[in-house]
Amino acid sequence: MSLKNISIYSLGLVLILSSCSGKKEEEKTVYENTKFKEKGQNTVQLSEQQIKSVGLTTTVLENKTMEKLVRLNGTVDIAPSHISSVSSIMGGHIKSINVINGSCFSKGQVLAVVEDPQFIQLQQDYLVTKAQLESARLNLNRQKDLNTSKASSDKTLQTAQADYSTLNATLKGLEEKLRIIGINAKGLNSSNIRSRINVYAPFSGFVSKILVNNGQYINPSDTLFELINPTGLLLELKVFENDINDVKIGQEILVYNNQNPEKKSKAKIISLVPSIENGGSSDAIAKLSALNPDFIKGMYINGEVSVNSRYTLGLPSESVVSFENKNYIFEDLGNKKYKMIPVNTGISDDKFTEILKADYLKDKRIVQKGAYSLLMLLKNKAE
Repeated sequence: MSLKNISIYSLGLVLILSSCSGKKEEEKTVYENTKFKEKGQNTVQLSEQQIKSVGLTTTVLENKTMEKLVRLNGTVDIAPSHISSVSSIMGGHIKSINVINGSCFSKGQVLAVVEDPQFIQLQQDYLVTKAQLESARLNLNRQKDLNTSKASSDKTLQTAQADYSTLNATLKGLEEKLRIIGINAKGLNSSNIRSRINVYAPFSGFVSKILVNNGQYINPSDTLFELINPTGLLLELKVFENDINDVKIGQEILVYNNQNPEKKSKAKIISLVPSIENGGSSDAIAKLSALNPDFIKGMYINGEVSVNSRYTLGLPSESVVSFENKNYIFEDLGNKKYKMIPVNTGISDDKFTEILKADYLKDKRIVQKGAYSLLMLLKNKAE
């Protein structure tokens, strides 16, 4: 046997002995080197230094009144009935635009000014018709008097009556046209005829789009502005399949945006879409209880619904760890030994988790801070 072969043989022997020695050392611990999920008894031994490094603490089961907290997420939208396209009743040139995109406005505020000679003509027609109607009224009264004494024929009286009725109808129509374009016919006279009309805001809200510019000629069918009425603001929230039965129409929820999660606003669920999408969720529609300018169309939001209040046994949420879709806790056995125990959990929130059928855990010390570190230690050994 060559020196080279002897060296390789010696090295292999050392590795085998080291492996056996390591295996014996491992067998001295309570933990067995298999997947811990398959074992009923799984414990880990820590040193004093490890306990200090992890900052391990323990707790016990406690009774607490809990509510299941269903978490939702989605976006802010506006009901179609509260998005309005504003146009001018009559065509003309845009003389001025008094708002910008995103600006707020009040009901009755002037959004734009439109100018056109036809506005002058409409006012002129009204004043001329008004004068003609007065003349027709006087003629009708005169013909009535003459007809009474048979000084004029019935046909002449009927003609006077028809002329008066026609002019009266024309005047009423012109008066209504002036009202629609924002001109008060009652106060109109030859000295205050104007060539411009105002486009007024029909409600209070904010400008979503401006579709015209100064000097542009617009037709009555052209949209000048898209306006949003914030009272129609809706929250479209995703509800996951396992929470659908807990979310009901009429429930009050708390909503907040990611920029200011501490500031929560109240809302109420007004509709549930009876279908589940490919992602395993359905839609819930909610409406804010009070207007909140912090919520704007398209914003991502979060929601919380509290349901199923009950008095139950549980542990701090950090005591419960998960591995391969199962939940576990660690019991303090004393002497720096900790045993992993599978548990079934119920409702939970950020601070507390319900433990179902937990009577067997009463009076036991359960790891609170450090449970995840123990899980990682066992997992790494198992691998």
